[in-house]
Amino acid sequence: MCRHLGYVGPPASVGELLLRGPHSLRTQSWAPRDMRGGGTVNADGFGVAWWGPEPAAVTRYRNPDPIWTDPAVEEVLPRLTSRAVLGSVRSATVGMPVQRSSCAPFLWDRWAFSHNGVIPQWRTALTAVLSDLDVAATRAGMTRRYETSHLLEAEALTDSAALWVLLRRLLDPDTPAGLAEDPGTALRLLVTTVLHHTPDARLNLLIGDGRALWASTCYHSLSALVTDDLAILSSEPYDDDPRWQSLPDRVVVHAEPGRLHVEPLEPAESTTGGRDA
Repeated sequence: MCRHLGYVGPPASVGELLLRGPHSLRTQSWAPRDMRGGGTVNADGFGVAWWGPEPAAVTRYRNPDPIWTDPAVEEVLPRLTSRAVLGSVRSATVGMPVQRSSCAPFLWDRWAFSHNGVIPQWRTALTAVLSDLDVAATRAGMTRRYETSHLLEAEALTDSAALWVLLRRLLDPDTPAGLAEDPGTALRLLVTTVLHHTPDARLNLLIGDGRALWASTCYHSLSALVTDDLAILSSEPYDDDPRWQSLPDRVVVHAEPGRLHVEPLEPAESTTGGRDA
């Protein structure tokens, strides 16, 4: 499937983060070490988002061609610096379009989003998920509810783009408020609802707002490198730094400089609760 990376820390070169280490995100595009469930290369496009001095200002660059063919990665993006970056390389699911609008990161407001995975029969599954969210909104007494037409807001005809429509509504405090009190709750609610309808979905989601990162693991790999100064979440470690931590399957992660918090995707299954690392 895909590979992605999120960074929050001291100002860093946007392009350098895509190239950092002997097993950089760019290298992972053609030589991944832990691709699960099919695919050997991530050659169906890439993208990167970065935040300005004000975290609400987020910009992105995307290309439907392989990352190793784009000279901007070495000639332009290294000249840009940011305290927060989210990058992704794509391996398109068979039948889904290979075009710029299909490439993560997807943006909304101050948020950037990437999905590593696949949702089988995604149109049917996500319509059912949307219906469940509508029922939950109704029970909560909300007047602004989820409607099937909202899926038409998706930027591309892909499971990832449609999934982002649902997630960004959970992140929006106004449409509708109350279903998700924080980004971790939004990820948990969305992922568990999708799994209810499609148990074999693969749902490694990654979001950032310029200050912190949140992620879910469901089937695919994810590692974390967190110090007092920076936080990085990556599908695969880009170097041999011993501080990398391999994260377990089916968890929700919150990472920011000096803090890594990991909770089970379904807390009821755990007797220990969350942990900070």
